[in-house]
Amino acid sequence: MSNTLPSKRWPRSLRRGPMESIATAVIGIGFLMLFQPFALPLYTYSFVTMLAGTVMFIVVSKFPE
Repeated sequence: MSNTLPSKRWPRSLRRGPMESIATAVIGIGFLMLFQPFALPLYTYSFVTMLAGTVMFIVVSKFPE
């Protein structure tokens, strides 16, 4: 018996492809926040943003196709 849920039980928006794209976008936003010279609060939260995107990518990589 399989350890994962059948893919037809997962909502379409929670499948691996769209969620990996969102996680990649969060990582990219964190990168842009890190290298912008204008706002200190953006720089302050850039590492947390990139970390959240990385953790999200690791988690959603376990989701079904």
